[in-house]
Amino acid sequence: MPLTPTNLMAYCTNTQVKTYLNVTSTSDDTLITTLIARAQAVIDTHTKRTFESSTDTREFTVGVDTEGRVLFFDEDIITITTVTSNADSTSSTTISSTEYITKPRNRTPYYGIEIKKSVNKDWTFENDPESGITVAGDWAYSTAPPDDIVHACIRLSSYYYRQKDSQVFADVGIEDAGQITVPLSIPEDVRAVLLPYIKNV
Repeated sequence: MPLTPTNLMAYCTNTQVKTYLNVTSTSDDTLITTLIARAQAVIDTHTKRTFESSTDTREFTVGVDTEGRVLFFDEDIITITTVTSNADSTSSTTISSTEYITKPRNRTPYYGIEIKKSVNKDWTFENDPESGITVAGDWAYSTAPPDDIVHACIRLSSYYYRQKDSQVFADVGIEDAGQITVPLSIPEDVRAVLLPYIKNV
């Protein structure tokens, strides 16, 4: 079973959002913290990625998550600690870092690994293919959010904060008849920042 991820920090801080908003009062600190969490969740959902790593061990299914000697991950990973094949057996097989290559090979995050052709090992299981492979490591796009993701979180949190007092929205939907409908959930400038990070799945 997967381990419980370590506690993570938010992509931006309460202080950063208040500075952006020019807010000095502490009366809305709890609200701003809540909005930061909401903005972070929206960023992750929109990009299909996480930008702060958690240490975890995950299981993969032989024959479903594998194709030949390649194992495909379900999420980005930036540091691979341990790879185990035949993991549901008492005689599991460790695949060392010298026995596989990462995909992509020279940059993170990784989306998979491939056992080298010179290595006499494979993805196997004893009883349950669903428990045949385990991978431990730091799962995310990055250890900490890149600066532009931090800015996107600040901007989006501030956008949500301003909605509480103002009925003026940065982005709206327009029907064919030209009538204003509901606001879009992400301002266009934030969408532009997030665009290069969207994961193709």
